[in-house]
Amino acid sequence: QVQLVESGGGLVQPGGSLRLSCAASRSIFSFNVMGWYRQAPGKQRELVAAITSGGTSNYADSVKGRFTISRDSAKKTVYLQMNSLEPEDTAIYYCNARTVIITVTTDYWGQGTQVTVSS
Repeated sequence: QVQLVESGGGLVQPGGSLRLSCAASRSIFSFNVMGWYRQAPGKQRELVAAITSGGTSNYADSVKGRFTISRDSAKKTVYLQMNSLEPEDTAIYYCNARTVIITVTTDYWGQGTQVTVSS
């Protein structure tokens, strides 16, 4: 059973920074993609950033230039560095790990961590 444990959320003022961490229970290279999603109240869950096992990353337009996804294979951890935070970034952030074997896609999710941007 795969476990993803997020940490690093909290309350921050606009313009501030936070770093989220997602620790996996097995090698992060066993997943095709790992990423961060977020869900704000009354909105659908959306992709924030993702990184493939090969190291290719992509970002939502709303966070480009402000957020950076990275990983530490030895720690089996993926990070999301969030800078220049805006109130619109307030949401529950979820770590996701995805495996794709032929035509079968399996998604694993963390429990979520709250990020609140407010003065």
